[in-house]
Amino acid sequence: MDMTFPSALTQVLVMEDSSQIGHARRTAQKLAERLGFDETDAGRVALVVTELCSNILKHAGHGELHLRTLPRPDGAGVEVIAVDRGAGFDRSACLADGFSTGGTQGIGLGAIDRQAQVFDLYADERGAVVLARFWRRGDKAPDLAIGVSQHSLHDDPACGDAFQVHVSDQGISAVVIDGLGHGEDAEHAARAGTRAFALAPFSNPVGLMEDMHQAMNGSRGGAVAVAQFDARADRLEFVGIGNIGATLLAADRSRGLASHPGIVGGQYRKAQGFDYAQVSGQCLILYSDGLQSRWNLREYPGLIFRHPAVIATVLHRDFCRGRDDVTVLVITLELPNA
Repeated sequence: MDMTFPSALTQVLVMEDSSQIGHARRTAQKLAERLGFDETDAGRVALVVTELCSNILKHAGHGELHLRTLPRPDGAGVEVIAVDRGAGFDRSACLADGFSTGGTQGIGLGAIDRQAQVFDLYADERGAVVLARFWRRGDKAPDLAIGVSQHSLHDDPACGDAFQVHVSDQGISAVVIDGLGHGEDAEHAARAGTRAFALAPFSNPVGLMEDMHQAMNGSRGGAVAVAQFDARADRLEFVGIGNIGATLLAADRSRGLASHPGIVGGQYRKAQGFDYAQVSGQCLILYSDGLQSRWNLREYPGLIFRHPAVIATVLHRDFCRGRDDVTVLVITLELPNA
């Protein structure tokens, strides 16, 4: 399987009033139709969005619906994530039809689980994040265990952050770039870097950093981190310049990945690769400095076992600084057919 997960902003629909449910449903259905979903498959998306938005208003009072196009080997899928800061709920109980915390029939989450190809959630006293992924019924390819939450400052259409993930039969290669500042000039710098990365994503990471340095020369430059997972050797190589945060998580431990100071496209003294062995099944988190660095997944029991898209969204919800573009990229280090 050779696939590319390209950089794109998360589409955010604010959910504060029942009148916004219809807009969210139509927006998601039109996205599915543009991606080639037939009437039945687009209808599944519309049904789930209606349930998710209704649940946000019933149980939390307000929240957000996040939409994203998913790359697929043949076509594209739709990702829908409901985000709130309500009182949370018991995962197992709420998946049983007939259970309700809001005086309703209690069929919402069970129906979502049946309609979506991928369903997951995390809920505690800080709120809930509910994930549903969809693709056309004939699409039998496995899900990519990759999740991202990317947002520009003040909803600017230009974003100074960029990411890209390439998946092959041998492994995964990912980059996160934070162009200096924000807005169009920062976006220009970051996009120049991802274009250079895309030319040879599985080449030597130190050489890739130099290629991006040359491509970003003359722009504002930025912070860059490259991570390559070699599935056959069961190892991760990481190279970072600047302040892209990077953490490797297992169920029983957490390791921060070291970067060197400098500006790619400007000046840095050296790029050095660091190798990490026996990483299969671990969770790699890369994030720009729009996210606070003081988060600790141990304060979220069980979150490490949830889908990467859920992890990325929880971290963005609770630790976004709110004064810069922000990208949170989460990857489970395994191949889709593993």
